[in-house]
Amino acid sequence: MQDLRKIFRYARPYRRDLFAAVGLIFIECIFEMVIPVLMSTLVDDGVPAHNMAVIFRQGGLMILCAVLALITGLLYARFAARFANGFAAELRMAEYAAVQKFDFANLDHFSDASLVTRMTTDVTVMLNAVNAGLRPLVRSPVMLCMGLAMACVLSPRLTIVFLVTTPILAAVLAWIVTKVGPLYGRQQSAVDHLNGRIQESLTAIRAIKAFVRGDYENAQFDTVNTELSDASTETFRYAVLNLPAFQTVMYTAIVCILWFGGKYILVGTMSVGQLTAFLSYVLQVLNSVMMFSGVFLQMSRSLASARRIREVLTETPDLANAAAPVDTIPDGQIDFDHVSFKYNAKAEKNALSDITLHIPAGATVGIIGGTGAAKTTLVQLIPRLYDATEGTVRVGGRDVRGYDVNALRDAVGIVLQKNLLFSGTIRDNLKWGDPDATDDDLWAACRAARADEFLSRMPDGLDTDLGQGGCNVSGGQKQRLCIARTLLKHPKVLIFDDSTSAVDTATESGIRHALAGLGSVTKLIIAQRITSVQSADLIVILDDGRLHAVGTHDELLAKDTIYQEIYHSQMKGGDADGEAIRR
Repeated sequence: MQDLRKIFRYARPYRRDLFAAVGLIFIECIFEMVIPVLMSTLVDDGVPAHNMAVIFRQGGLMILCAVLALITGLLYARFAARFANGFAAELRMAEYAAVQKFDFANLDHFSDASLVTRMTTDVTVMLNAVNAGLRPLVRSPVMLCMGLAMACVLSPRLTIVFLVTTPILAAVLAWIVTKVGPLYGRQQSAVDHLNGRIQESLTAIRAIKAFVRGDYENAQFDTVNTELSDASTETFRYAVLNLPAFQTVMYTAIVCILWFGGKYILVGTMSVGQLTAFLSYVLQVLNSVMMFSGVFLQMSRSLASARRIREVLTETPDLANAAAPVDTIPDGQIDFDHVSFKYNAKAEKNALSDITLHIPAGATVGIIGGTGAAKTTLVQLIPRLYDATEGTVRVGGRDVRGYDVNALRDAVGIVLQKNLLFSGTIRDNLKWGDPDATDDDLWAACRAARADEFLSRMPDGLDTDLGQGGCNVSGGQKQRLCIARTLLKHPKVLIFDDSTSAVDTATESGIRHALAGLGSVTKLIIAQRITSVQSADLIVILDDGRLHAVGTHDELLAKDTIYQEIYHSQMKGGDADGEAIRR
């Protein structure tokens, strides 16, 4: 219930609609409760005496009550729909806003598919729970209390019949709910797995086709699809018992009431109209219990979804601002002071171990190392995408944890290893770097990133539509657009995480030349090619998360075996090609 209380806080803007809907349910119940009383008088006084005045009067009143109940029901539907859909919209917005505040460490706790499911399927479950559950949740207790009261007035002895049968029905339904409740959580987890498989298959569709692995992917999808099917089947195997249990108790109660009520009519202690009205109240009471059981089944499923939504809403970002954060970053000087880092506190081994490094403001630094050397991990500590586990990272002479996170990240431009463009035009994507950039600013950044070469050939230029995820441009063009977007930030620190791997050497050389003109900006270049970093002021070699060596190209080439090995393996291929050309 704590999960539901947390979730329903987001329904506060729509409280008036909720109160109006609940009030209309009460009014509707009153009209429906009056109808059996009117029918009793019609049957007992109007029909035997052929008194048309009584028949028309009572029948007219019954029709009036039915029409008024219909009107209140329609008004309820309007207010309930506004409340339910408004609540769902607020919940989706709250989840999305929470995810936007997540740090990388928080995102590691949830899979992409799970977050999508929590913001769509789980919110829809909550929406359906409100839509389908609000009416019976209010109506059932009201109808139960009113029906029992009216039944007692008509025949206290017959009331004992369903005072016995109703607890039996309630016990059976409670058992069904306890069996079904845990299964809904398993069902939603199966939806996560299904969505994850679909997302991965669509993302990697080119690789699947290139390796002719369609049959394998079909088999993988069949596995998760069967998992969801089995979970749903087991869940509804218990849920469908709800209706047979209700019908068994209801028909048993009706038969008993007709049996005893018939005897009371024969001895004259009860009239036919009273028995008819009593049966109406019995059906209303039993139906209210049935509706209430449906609410509990819906609540069992919504509790599982509410728990999953609450996990997102209560996830606390790992990287919080200091008590009095600093907004201004003076320059791009970077210092690592005995820095160690691990992605998980329970991990046995550090990803980075005891890194001490000084990078002057305005310097160009190349970072190289083998796969898994933690090059990307190192630079992610600078804009606080993660925090160091031990030691201190400083930018501009101050611990990065002392800066406002947004101000720090705004001063650090990073072109990630995985280039990402958003749906929309090239202009829309570039303005992520500077929303106020003019066309001249955009073209200047594109020239620096050597993106103007292909943009000038596009008929719509900056207004060219990129398609979903930038599918209308090549990998190298994506990289250059991402570099241009980052340059528009005018940061004090520029980080290129293997961001020119998809461009040719001539284009890369042009980009390096343009970056050299940014004298006051500190530039960190992670690369696999020696040619990408050999002109840097400083080259850092990482090996298995440790700082192996630091120096210039000439210094490392003269004394470091790892650098020599990388250099000669790459240059040997270039020399062999050159010799073949000369021949």
